[in-house]
Amino acid sequence: MEPQKKTCLVVDWGLEPYARILALQQELVAARKAGRISDVLLLGEHTPVITLGRNARREHLLLAEEELARRGVEVHETNRGGDVTYHGPGQLVGYPILDVTTLRRDVVWYVRSLEEVLIRSARTFGLEADRRTAPEGMKQLYTGVWVGEEKLAAIGVHLSRWVTSHGFAFNVTTNLSHFDFIVPCGLRDKGVTSLAKLLPNRSAQRPLPLGPAGRGPRVGQDGGALMREAKAAVVAAFGEVFNREMQPTDLETLEGTLAAQPAAAS
Repeated sequence: MEPQKKTCLVVDWGLEPYARILALQQELVAARKAGRISDVLLLGEHTPVITLGRNARREHLLLAEEELARRGVEVHETNRGGDVTYHGPGQLVGYPILDVTTLRRDVVWYVRSLEEVLIRSARTFGLEADRRTAPEGMKQLYTGVWVGEEKLAAIGVHLSRWVTSHGFAFNVTTNLSHFDFIVPCGLRDKGVTSLAKLLPNRSAQRPLPLGPAGRGPRVGQDGGALMREAKAAVVAAFGEVFNREMQPTDLETLEGTLAAQPAAAS
């Protein structure tokens, strides 16, 4: 018998600087550990930023931080797993705050499950994305989701007392030239891609074909429309993979809930 679905709040923050959403994650993790909130999936976009994971190597930053700042790109060190990555407008970033004790206490399983969410999301657009096996002698899989030799989505997570934070970055209409500032995820011989790059013939000015299984017409080559469809695909797939009832709310309501509660211990 399938277990009863628990609620997962879905919050779309829009476009925000990395530091604000990082602070929000920290508050949510403390509240989730204390059982004061349900699971939460934060979704949105960041102003340009490069983040360094726990295993990041500084040489994978290809420009000095002063030059990056001149170009309007921030740099932040984080406690997530992984190396160096870029976030910016047009990239859908997702931060699940989940208590996985109700699911499975297994970090590798959790990462593979996030990959499955993104593989199913890409399939919504008719794309065959998948995991990628690393060369012999390296870790078994390259973390993330790939289309051919190019990475469509990156993953870097943190778990504390089995509550998750950080998450994934799914390139939708991302300016891929900004990945030239870094060695993405420390992989010098691999490229990055996006939905917009993989779907070059989408156009709002011509008749649109039906989506998979006849589920309505595809959106046109409009960044906002493509991002909205990507968000919907991710939310649906997330609910399926993690057996959650996805419940939309807004950022102000969530922050109001946190403000009304006693401070939670970390």
